[in-house]
Amino acid sequence: MAERVAAALEMAEWADRLGARQIVLAEHHGSEDGYLPSPLTMGAAIAAKTRQAVIRLFLAAPFYDPLRLAEDLALLDLISKGRIDVNLVAGYVPSEFAMFDVPMSERPARMTEVVKTLKQAWSGEPFEYRGRTVLIRPAPFRRGGPPITLGGSSEAAARRAARIGDGFAPGLPTLWDFYRDECLKIGKPDPGPPRRATPAVTILSLNPQEAWETLAPYFLHETNAYGAWEATRGGEILHQQAADAAALRKMGTYRILTPQDYQEELRAAGAAAFTMLHPMVGGIPPELAWEHLRLFEQHVLSGGG
Repeated sequence: MAERVAAALEMAEWADRLGARQIVLAEHHGSEDGYLPSPLTMGAAIAAKTRQAVIRLFLAAPFYDPLRLAEDLALLDLISKGRIDVNLVAGYVPSEFAMFDVPMSERPARMTEVVKTLKQAWSGEPFEYRGRTVLIRPAPFRRGGPPITLGGSSEAAARRAARIGDGFAPGLPTLWDFYRDECLKIGKPDPGPPRRATPAVTILSLNPQEAWETLAPYFLHETNAYGAWEATRGGEILHQQAADAAALRKMGTYRILTPQDYQEELRAAGAAAFTMLHPMVGGIPPELAWEHLRLFEQHVLSGGG
């Protein structure tokens, strides 16, 4: 695991050097595969090693003490000199709520309290918190602190994001319409249409068929692990579970392309082209992940053949 963490930091440096717009960190807890439990700690390490890329943090708000989170994010905003993007989500995995002894029924209230507390804490002024007056120091790098985007997978979450947040990261594309509608209802500016990267995970290889045989177990692990988590929350499942590599390949959610094919795809997309890299998805070993990244750098990003 130490080697994987080191590789992730090296990949963040690589991405930043080549002009990546964002480095995205999410969290889960108690996962058998060691899924990142602390985006704040990892984000601080990445911030110290990068200079340009925005570090986008997806944080499960109900698991945090609001005041401590305000302090940690303020310091991270200082370390990064204003390069963090705060995305708060309510969480959905029952075992994680049991781990932190947080009732799932409290998710909306906790989310609202965290957003309110962060905004008050970053004002630079004393404020009332649970019946007492508190003051958060030091202040964030940016006046008023980082913008707060809310995530969610329901209409209620979309409308709540419009009311109390600064943006919305929908778990499902169809939810953007509810967010946009609520923004207009309450007099906020029209956020316009959504812009999303393709949900498909794309890995590059000079020999896609051979690479499928090697990488399929990692793809299967990710889709089945996420599928099991999502099945516990009800509603639409983004990661369909698959019995084997053949079934997964038919779904099209994981792709292995040659650099040339991927380059042509991006060119065809024109101004809408958007690349999201997932180098160690599902536990892919760092050395295999680097092969993918080098192909992207040498053949796609450079415009070479």
